[in-house]
Amino acid sequence: MAQTQQEGAAAEGLPAGLYVVATPLGNLGDITVRARSVLARVACIACEDTRVTRELLRLLDIAPPPLRAVHGHNERAAAADVLARIHAGAAVAYVSDAGTPAISDPGARLVAAVRAAGFPTIPIPGVSAVTAALSVAGIEATAFAFLGFAPSAKGELTRFVEGLAARVETSVFFEAPHRIEATLRALAAGLPAARRIVIARELTKRFETVSALGAGEIDAWLVANGERLRGEFVLVVAGDDAPRRPSALDARELLTELLAELPPARAVRVTARLTGEDREALYALAETLKAR
Repeated sequence: MAQTQQEGAAAEGLPAGLYVVATPLGNLGDITVRARSVLARVACIACEDTRVTRELLRLLDIAPPPLRAVHGHNERAAAADVLARIHAGAAVAYVSDAGTPAISDPGARLVAAVRAAGFPTIPIPGVSAVTAALSVAGIEATAFAFLGFAPSAKGELTRFVEGLAARVETSVFFEAPHRIEATLRALAAGLPAARRIVIARELTKRFETVSALGAGEIDAWLVANGERLRGEFVLVVAGDDAPRRPSALDARELLTELLAELPPARAVRVTARLTGEDREALYALAETLKAR
């Protein structure tokens, strides 16, 4: 695809490549000076939803360059168009609907394709719901794991919460409004009552709320906050800081024996209970043993 004169002028002084731009979650004031400058100078903006991005550009008083929809359903195919533009010398931005792209949003496949083709990928950092929630969680532990969205199926959600209970690092994940009550009730049922949880809702937006409580207080919180189950949620769950007791049982040997008699999920649960080993690590070990 040949670069047009208009594209060349728009990207003057901006080297060709893919600029991965973080945008506000809700408060327009969170746009960075650098992000605004990049969005105003690129030849094209690839975006999760062209309507959302067009409105953002309007609010920022930026004349929109050509917009290219790149979302979860067309990311691989749309990457070819983006690559052609970059190959022709254009600077292309990628934005998701809000926050940092490729963090439980589309973008990762596009970035991988651009890098595989030998072109630069340039991060333009800014707002992230993950770090925003962690910053107000008040949890001192440094290590954390971002887990995307909690699973919706009941059995998978139960296993997800069992994994949270065993983790020693802080866990952060997203939840949608139509699933938040079921997920919170699963946390109440599956976590120790004292385990610290932070419920961050509508971060940076008008109805932002951040609540910190123990898992045993969730049911009461739901009764008191039933009208606050709308919007986007980020949940932060503190890790298990209880000291681990050394086990005389060899987890690998025990799991190997149990896999011969039980379904993998049950074999892992029994092994974790008897040895105190991390359940997620045991699931990974079970997959390895089964593949042999």
